[in-house]
Amino acid sequence: MNYLTKLFAGAAIASLASFGAQAQEVTLTIHHFLGPKAPIQKDLLEPWTQKIEKESGGRIKFEIFPSMSMGGNPPELYRQVRDGLADIVWTLPGYTPGVFPHTEVFELPGVHLGDARTTNLAIYDMMDELAPDLKDIHPLLVHVHTGQAIFTTKKEVHTVADVKGLKLRTPTRTGSWVIESWGAEPVGMPVPALTQAMSLGVVDGGMVPFEVVGPLKLNELVSYAVEGEGKNSRFGTSVFLLAMNRDRYESLPDDLKKILDENTGRDFYAHAGEVWNKVEEAGKQLIRDGKGQIIELTPEQKKTFDDASAGVIDRWVQEAKAEGIDNADTLVEEAKAAVLKHTDE
Repeated sequence: MNYLTKLFAGAAIASLASFGAQAQEVTLTIHHFLGPKAPIQKDLLEPWTQKIEKESGGRIKFEIFPSMSMGGNPPELYRQVRDGLADIVWTLPGYTPGVFPHTEVFELPGVHLGDARTTNLAIYDMMDELAPDLKDIHPLLVHVHTGQAIFTTKKEVHTVADVKGLKLRTPTRTGSWVIESWGAEPVGMPVPALTQAMSLGVVDGGMVPFEVVGPLKLNELVSYAVEGEGKNSRFGTSVFLLAMNRDRYESLPDDLKKILDENTGRDFYAHAGEVWNKVEEAGKQLIRDGKGQIIELTPEQKKTFDDASAGVIDRWVQEAKAEGIDNADTLVEEAKAAVLKHTDE
Protein backbone atom coordinates (compact mmCIF):
# COMPACT_ATOMS: atom_id res chain seq x y z
CA MET A 1 0.00 0.00 0.00
CA ASN A 2 1.61 3.30 -1.13
CA TYR A 3 1.65 6.50 0.91
CA LEU A 4 -1.42 8.09 -0.76
CA THR A 5 -3.44 4.91 -0.39
CA LYS A 6 -2.58 4.73 3.30
CA LEU A 7 -3.44 8.42 3.73
CA PHE A 8 -6.87 8.07 2.13
CA ALA A 9 -7.57 4.86 4.02
CA GLY A 10 -6.66 6.53 7.31
CA ALA A 11 -8.87 9.50 6.53
CA ALA A 12 -11.77 7.22 5.68
CA ILE A 13 -11.42 5.32 8.96
CA ALA A 14 -11.23 8.58 10.93
CA SER A 15 -14.29 9.89 9.11
CA LEU A 16 -16.27 6.72 9.86
CA ALA A 17 -15.23 6.88 13.52
CA SER A 18 -16.30 10.51 13.70
CA PHE A 19 -19.63 9.71 12.05
CA GLY A 20 -20.14 6.81 14.45
CA ALA A 21 -19.56 9.07 17.44
CA GLN A 22 -21.93 11.69 16.08
CA ALA A 23 -24.58 9.07 15.28
CA GLN A 24 -24.35 7.41 18.69
CA GLU A 25 -27.68 6.66 20.31
CA VAL A 26 -28.15 6.59 24.07
CA THR A 27 -30.95 5.55 26.41
CA LEU A 28 -30.97 7.30 29.77
CA THR A 29 -32.80 5.99 32.82
CA ILE A 30 -34.59 8.40 35.16
CA HIS A 31 -35.47 7.17 38.67
CA HIS A 32 -37.68 8.98 41.18
CA PHE A 33 -39.79 8.31 44.25
CA LEU A 34 -43.28 9.57 43.32
CA GLY A 35 -45.94 7.90 41.19
CA PRO A 36 -46.33 8.17 37.40
CA LYS A 37 -49.21 10.63 37.71
CA ALA A 38 -47.37 13.02 40.04
CA PRO A 39 -46.57 16.48 38.61
CA ILE A 40 -42.83 15.79 38.55
CA GLN A 41 -43.37 13.10 35.93
CA LYS A 42 -46.59 14.11 34.17
CA ASP A 43 -46.02 17.86 33.98
CA LEU A 44 -42.22 18.22 33.98
CA LEU A 45 -40.20 15.12 33.13
CA GLU A 46 -42.38 13.70 30.35
CA PRO A 47 -42.64 16.94 28.31
CA TRP A 48 -38.93 17.63 28.93
CA THR A 49 -37.78 14.21 27.78
CA GLN A 50 -40.06 14.30 24.74
CA LYS A 51 -38.59 17.66 23.70
CA ILE A 52 -35.02 16.37 23.99
CA GLU A 53 -35.86 13.17 22.13
CA LYS A 54 -37.33 15.21 19.28
CA GLU A 55 -34.43 17.69 19.13
CA SER A 56 -31.91 14.84 19.10
CA GLY A 57 -33.69 13.10 16.22
CA GLY A 58 -34.34 10.13 18.47
CA ARG A 59 -30.67 9.66 19.34
CA ILE A 60 -31.42 10.38 23.02
CA LYS A 61 -34.13 8.24 24.54
CA PHE A 62 -35.35 8.15 28.12
CA GLU A 63 -36.88 5.48 30.33
CA ILE A 64 -38.65 6.88 33.41
CA PHE A 65 -38.92 4.64 36.47
CA PRO A 66 -41.34 6.13 39.05
CA SER A 67 -42.14 4.94 42.57
CA MET A 68 -38.61 3.64 43.24
CA SER A 69 -39.24 0.88 40.67
CA MET A 70 -35.51 0.44 40.04
CA GLY A 71 -35.16 -0.58 43.68
CA GLY A 72 -34.06 0.98 46.93
CA ASN A 73 -35.55 3.69 49.12
CA PRO A 74 -35.82 7.45 48.40
CA PRO A 75 -32.76 8.36 50.54
CA GLU A 76 -30.68 6.06 48.30
CA LEU A 77 -31.39 7.98 45.08
CA TYR A 78 -28.40 10.29 45.36
CA ARG A 79 -26.03 7.36 45.83
CA GLN A 80 -27.64 5.57 42.89
CA VAL A 81 -26.92 8.43 40.49
CA ARG A 82 -23.49 9.18 41.94
CA ASP A 83 -22.43 5.54 41.56
CA GLY A 84 -24.02 5.03 38.15
CA LEU A 85 -26.83 2.66 39.15
CA ALA A 86 -29.20 5.16 37.50
CA ASP A 87 -28.31 7.68 34.81
CA ILE A 88 -30.57 10.43 36.18
CA VAL A 89 -32.52 10.76 39.43
CA TRP A 90 -34.92 13.27 40.91
CA THR A 91 -34.53 13.51 44.67
CA LEU A 92 -34.31 15.77 47.72
CA PRO A 93 -30.83 16.78 48.84
CA GLY A 94 -32.32 16.79 52.34
CA TYR A 95 -32.62 13.00 52.20
CA THR A 96 -28.81 12.85 52.52
CA PRO A 97 -27.95 15.24 55.39
CA GLY A 98 -24.50 16.79 55.27
CA VAL A 99 -23.93 16.23 51.54
CA PHE A 100 -25.56 19.48 50.36
CA PRO A 101 -24.87 22.10 53.06
CA HIS A 102 -24.73 25.09 50.69
CA THR A 103 -28.03 24.19 49.03
CA GLU A 104 -29.86 24.25 52.38
CA VAL A 105 -29.71 28.04 52.39
CA PHE A 106 -32.84 28.19 50.21
CA GLU A 107 -34.80 26.18 52.78
CA LEU A 108 -34.18 28.63 55.61
CA PRO A 109 -37.00 30.78 57.04
CA GLY A 110 -37.43 34.08 55.24
CA VAL A 111 -35.47 33.11 52.11
CA HIS A 112 -38.17 31.47 49.97
CA LEU A 113 -41.25 33.72 49.80
CA GLY A 114 -43.83 31.35 48.33
CA ASP A 115 -43.14 31.47 44.58
CA ALA A 116 -41.26 28.54 43.05
CA ARG A 117 -40.32 30.35 39.82
CA THR A 118 -38.76 33.23 41.73
CA THR A 119 -36.66 31.00 43.98
CA ASN A 120 -35.63 28.74 41.09
CA LEU A 121 -34.21 31.74 39.24
CA ALA A 122 -32.40 32.79 42.41
CA ILE A 123 -30.90 29.30 42.63
CA TYR A 124 -29.83 29.51 38.98
CA ASP A 125 -28.07 32.79 39.68
CA MET A 126 -26.19 31.20 42.58
CA MET A 127 -25.15 27.89 41.02
CA ASP A 128 -21.48 28.83 41.34
CA GLU A 129 -21.93 29.26 45.09
CA LEU A 130 -23.73 25.88 45.30
CA ALA A 131 -21.12 24.10 43.15
CA PRO A 132 -19.21 22.46 46.05
CA ASP A 133 -22.33 20.41 46.87
CA LEU A 134 -22.65 19.19 43.27
CA LYS A 135 -19.09 18.17 42.40
CA ASP A 136 -19.80 14.41 42.34
CA ILE A 137 -22.75 14.58 39.94
CA HIS A 138 -23.84 16.64 36.93
CA PRO A 139 -26.77 18.89 37.98
CA LEU A 140 -29.55 19.26 35.44
CA LEU A 141 -31.92 21.22 37.70
CA VAL A 142 -31.88 22.44 41.29
CA HIS A 143 -35.32 23.72 42.24
CA VAL A 144 -37.94 24.17 44.95
CA HIS A 145 -41.64 23.55 45.28
CA THR A 146 -44.04 26.40 45.98
CA GLY A 147 -43.65 25.98 49.73
CA GLN A 148 -44.66 24.06 52.82
CA ALA A 149 -48.13 24.31 54.24
CA ILE A 150 -49.05 22.69 57.56
CA PHE A 151 -51.43 19.76 57.18
CA THR A 152 -53.07 18.23 60.26
CA THR A 153 -55.41 15.30 60.74
CA LYS A 154 -57.29 16.76 63.74
CA LYS A 155 -55.79 19.94 65.16
CA GLU A 156 -57.07 23.35 64.04
CA VAL A 157 -54.13 25.75 63.79
CA HIS A 158 -54.18 29.55 63.93
CA THR A 159 -51.01 30.51 65.84
CA VAL A 160 -47.72 28.85 66.70
CA ALA A 161 -49.13 27.93 70.13
CA ASP A 162 -51.57 25.58 68.40
CA VAL A 163 -48.83 23.28 67.04
CA LYS A 164 -47.03 22.84 70.37
CA GLY A 165 -46.51 19.15 71.06
CA LEU A 166 -47.73 17.98 67.64
CA LYS A 167 -45.73 15.39 65.72
CA LEU A 168 -45.12 16.85 62.26
CA ARG A 169 -43.41 15.21 59.30
CA THR A 170 -40.52 16.94 57.57
CA PRO A 171 -37.96 15.72 55.00
CA THR A 172 -34.97 17.86 56.00
CA ARG A 173 -32.88 18.88 58.98
CA THR A 174 -33.68 22.57 58.40
CA GLY A 175 -37.36 21.66 58.47
CA SER A 176 -36.77 19.78 61.73
CA TRP A 177 -35.19 22.88 63.26
CA VAL A 178 -38.18 24.99 62.25
CA ILE A 179 -40.64 22.53 63.79
CA GLU A 180 -38.57 22.35 66.98
CA SER A 181 -38.59 26.16 67.20
CA TRP A 182 -42.39 26.02 67.24
CA GLY A 183 -42.43 23.63 70.19
CA ALA A 184 -43.58 20.72 68.01
CA GLU A 185 -41.84 17.39 67.41
CA PRO A 186 -40.25 16.80 63.99
CA VAL A 187 -40.54 13.35 62.44
CA GLY A 188 -38.23 12.80 59.49
CA MET A 189 -39.51 10.66 56.64
CA PRO A 190 -39.71 10.62 52.82
CA VAL A 191 -43.01 11.97 51.57
CA PRO A 192 -44.35 8.63 50.20
CA ALA A 193 -44.49 7.38 53.81
CA LEU A 194 -46.66 10.27 55.01
CA THR A 195 -50.04 8.80 54.04
CA GLN A 196 -49.59 5.68 56.14
CA ALA A 197 -48.01 7.62 59.00
CA MET A 198 -51.03 9.93 59.12
CA SER A 199 -53.59 7.11 58.85
CA LEU A 200 -51.92 5.16 61.67
CA GLY A 201 -51.54 8.22 63.90
CA VAL A 202 -47.73 8.03 63.86
CA VAL A 203 -47.77 11.76 63.06
CA ASP A 204 -50.37 14.44 63.67
CA GLY A 205 -49.62 16.09 60.35
CA GLY A 206 -46.87 17.16 58.04
CA MET A 207 -45.14 19.97 56.20
CA VAL A 208 -45.78 19.52 52.47
CA PRO A 209 -46.99 21.57 49.49
CA PHE A 210 -50.54 21.23 48.14
CA GLU A 211 -49.00 19.63 45.05
CA VAL A 212 -48.77 16.21 46.78
CA VAL A 213 -52.37 16.15 48.05
CA GLY A 214 -53.59 14.20 45.01
CA PRO A 215 -50.69 11.73 44.63
CA LEU A 216 -50.73 10.93 48.37
CA LYS A 217 -54.53 11.12 48.79
CA LEU A 218 -54.12 13.49 51.71
CA ASN A 219 -57.58 14.90 51.03
CA GLU A 220 -58.94 11.69 52.54
CA LEU A 221 -56.99 12.20 55.78
CA VAL A 222 -56.51 15.91 56.37
CA SER A 223 -58.85 18.04 58.45
CA TYR A 224 -56.89 21.29 58.14
CA ALA A 225 -54.36 22.78 55.74
CA VAL A 226 -52.72 25.98 56.92
CA GLU A 227 -50.93 28.75 55.02
CA GLY A 228 -50.56 32.52 55.21
CA GLU A 229 -51.86 35.12 52.82
CA GLY A 230 -50.04 36.91 50.01
CA LYS A 231 -46.24 36.87 49.84
CA ASN A 232 -44.39 34.80 52.42
CA SER A 233 -47.49 32.65 52.73
CA ARG A 234 -45.63 29.38 53.28
CA PHE A 235 -43.41 27.90 55.96
CA GLY A 236 -40.24 27.56 53.93
CA THR A 237 -39.69 25.06 51.14
CA SER A 238 -37.65 22.02 50.17
CA VAL A 239 -34.90 21.93 47.57
CA PHE A 240 -35.00 19.22 44.90
CA LEU A 241 -32.33 17.94 42.56
CA LEU A 242 -32.51 16.49 39.06
CA ALA A 243 -29.03 15.00 38.78
CA MET A 244 -27.14 12.99 36.16
CA ASN A 245 -24.24 10.64 36.69
CA ARG A 246 -21.13 12.68 35.88
CA ASP A 247 -19.35 9.96 33.88
CA ARG A 248 -22.51 9.24 31.89
CA TYR A 249 -22.82 12.91 30.97
CA GLU A 250 -19.15 13.16 30.00
CA SER A 251 -19.48 10.07 27.79
CA LEU A 252 -22.07 11.73 25.55
CA PRO A 253 -21.01 13.02 22.11
CA ASP A 254 -20.57 16.79 22.08
CA ASP A 255 -23.67 17.40 19.98
CA LEU A 256 -25.88 15.46 22.42
CA LYS A 257 -24.30 17.24 25.39
CA LYS A 258 -25.18 20.50 23.67
CA ILE A 259 -28.84 19.49 23.33
CA LEU A 260 -28.96 18.46 26.99
CA ASP A 261 -27.26 21.69 28.10
CA GLU A 262 -29.65 23.82 26.05
CA ASN A 263 -32.59 22.15 27.79
CA THR A 264 -31.29 22.57 31.34
CA GLY A 265 -30.60 26.29 31.45
CA ARG A 266 -32.37 29.31 32.86
CA ASP A 267 -35.59 28.70 30.92
CA PHE A 268 -35.86 25.19 32.37
CA TYR A 269 -35.46 26.55 35.90
CA ALA A 270 -38.19 29.13 35.29
CA HIS A 271 -40.48 26.57 33.67
CA ALA A 272 -40.09 24.12 36.56
CA GLY A 273 -41.14 26.87 38.96
CA GLU A 274 -44.18 27.68 36.84
CA VAL A 275 -45.18 24.00 36.83
CA TRP A 276 -45.03 23.82 40.63
CA ASN A 277 -46.91 27.07 41.12
CA LYS A 278 -49.66 25.92 38.77
CA VAL A 279 -50.28 22.50 40.35
CA GLU A 280 -50.89 23.93 43.82
CA GLU A 281 -54.44 25.00 43.04
CA ALA A 282 -55.52 21.48 42.10
CA GLY A 283 -54.34 20.22 45.48
CA LYS A 284 -56.19 22.99 47.26
CA GLN A 285 -59.38 22.12 45.45
CA LEU A 286 -59.09 18.48 46.51
CA ILE A 287 -58.93 19.63 50.14
CA ARG A 288 -62.00 21.83 49.66
CA ASP A 289 -63.90 19.01 47.97
CA GLY A 290 -62.98 16.52 50.68
CA LYS A 291 -63.23 16.58 54.45
CA GLY A 292 -60.68 19.34 54.95
CA GLN A 293 -60.63 23.07 55.50
CA ILE A 294 -57.97 25.51 54.29
CA ILE A 295 -57.05 28.03 56.97
CA GLU A 296 -55.46 31.25 55.73
CA LEU A 297 -53.60 32.93 58.57
CA THR A 298 -53.67 36.68 59.04
CA PRO A 299 -50.29 38.44 58.87
CA GLU A 300 -50.34 38.70 62.66
CA GLN A 301 -50.98 34.98 63.05
CA LYS A 302 -48.31 34.06 60.50
CA LYS A 303 -45.84 36.31 62.32
CA THR A 304 -46.10 34.13 65.43
CA PHE A 305 -44.55 31.29 63.41
CA ASP A 306 -41.95 33.49 61.73
CA ASP A 307 -40.84 35.05 65.01
CA ALA A 308 -40.49 31.64 66.64
CA SER A 309 -38.34 30.26 63.80
CA ALA A 310 -36.13 33.33 63.35
CA GLY A 311 -33.29 31.71 65.30
CA VAL A 312 -33.04 28.85 62.79
CA ILE A 313 -30.93 31.01 60.49
CA ASP A 314 -28.35 31.64 63.22
CA ARG A 315 -28.30 27.94 64.01
CA TRP A 316 -27.69 27.09 60.36
CA VAL A 317 -24.93 29.69 60.03
CA GLN A 318 -23.13 28.26 63.05
CA GLU A 319 -23.49 24.68 61.78
CA ALA A 320 -22.42 25.66 58.27
CA LYS A 321 -19.31 27.48 59.52
CA ALA A 322 -18.41 24.43 61.61
CA GLU A 323 -18.64 22.40 58.39
CA GLY A 324 -16.20 24.74 56.66
CA ILE A 325 -18.57 27.20 54.97
CA ASP A 326 -16.85 30.34 56.24
CA ASN A 327 -19.13 32.68 54.26
CA ALA A 328 -22.37 31.12 55.55
CA ASP A 329 -23.85 34.41 56.78
CA THR A 330 -23.02 36.07 53.46
CA LEU A 331 -24.62 33.14 51.64
CA VAL A 332 -27.90 33.75 53.47
CA GLU A 333 -27.93 37.41 52.50
CA GLU A 334 -27.05 36.59 48.88
CA ALA A 335 -29.88 34.06 48.69
CA LYS A 336 -32.41 36.55 50.11
CA ALA A 337 -31.23 39.24 47.69
CA ALA A 338 -31.40 36.87 44.73
CA VAL A 339 -35.00 35.93 45.59
CA LEU A 340 -36.00 39.58 45.97
CA LYS A 341 -34.33 40.39 42.65
CA HIS A 342 -36.68 38.03 40.81
CA THR A 343 -39.83 38.77 42.82
CA ASP A 344 -42.59 40.13 40.54
CA GLU A 345 -40.34 39.56 37.50
